[in-house]
Amino acid sequence: MVLDVLAKRTNATFKSHKAHALVAEAKLGQGFDAPKLVLAKSLGYMNTSGGPTANLLKFYDLKPDQLIVIHDELDIDSQQIRIKFAGGHAGHNGLRDIISAIGNDFIRVRVGIGRPPGTMEVSDFVLKDFSLTEKKELPTTLEIAADAVEAIVTKGLTEAQQVYHSQ
Repeated sequence: MVLDVLAKRTNATFKSHKAHALVAEAKLGQGFDAPKLVLAKSLGYMNTSGGPTANLLKFYDLKPDQLIVIHDELDIDSQQIRIKFAGGHAGHNGLRDIISAIGNDFIRVRVGIGRPPGTMEVSDFVLKDFSLTEKKELPTTLEIAADAVEAIVTKGLTEAQQVYHSQ
């Protein structure tokens, strides 16, 4: 959903790619030196994101440290955005697959979803539909996450972290 916001902002269109992903190439801003983005959504299950990620890095001749993965994060309160470089998967199966395919030296934009209420299983929690309150707040959260991606690209990791970790 964050990638859809970025694509809309940059007038980019997703197209099918041989890496088993939808890909949109975009530029942040105008001019020859405007930073280029490759927005990519795996066409498979989240748990099998590693293969398409590795294939796209190879196709675009990018290194893992040029990758920004946007994912949900149980250990962060709902609507909060945090930025991290490297680290483990913390039980996130999509991250686990990406790490097994390319290593862990990539940037993550972590979109907080909070912990499941009561005794609800984590798998049920992450697969359930958004509540009415969450649906109302979601557009703002997605915009902030897209802002975080743009800040990483235009201002660098450290400055972006300072902005989004102070909120």
